[in-house]
Amino acid sequence: MKPRRCSRSACSAVAVATLTYAYAESTAVLGPLSPYVEPHSYDLCGPHADRLTVPRGWAVVRLDPEPPRNPATDDLEALADVVREVARPGTLPGEAPGYGPVPGYGPVPGHGPVQTGTEEPPRDDPGGGRRGHLRAVRTS
Repeated sequence: MKPRRCSRSACSAVAVATLTYAYAESTAVLGPLSPYVEPHSYDLCGPHADRLTVPRGWAVVRLDPEPPRNPATDDLEALADVVREVARPGTLPGEAPGYGPVPGYGPVPGHGPVQTGTEEPPRDDPGGGRRGHLRAVRTS
């Protein structure tokens, strides 16, 4: 995918911001580069975005870019936290660990108490424990 270029004539620098006009409010909105090319928006490079001027009587709204985040890491950490919480012995879905049932959450169909080894394991669960939405698959 080719990087988007500045919309100003004779400028071929890489765009870093998107400029949109709200004509009814006499406002120019300058924000981070939009994910998609919009027909009535202008992509600007850093120097042109910094030097933006508007007609007298108009306002400029400069939106700060969101702080960079690593979605892959954040999502993996959240998933790991959920798996750790559900894997705690004696914790069922809808219960807060150490506190019992959470108000507003009823029993979850198909989830019973953790198997202690004295009961017969469910036929669809070869591991003998409670079956959640994630499970390990053995490779041979």
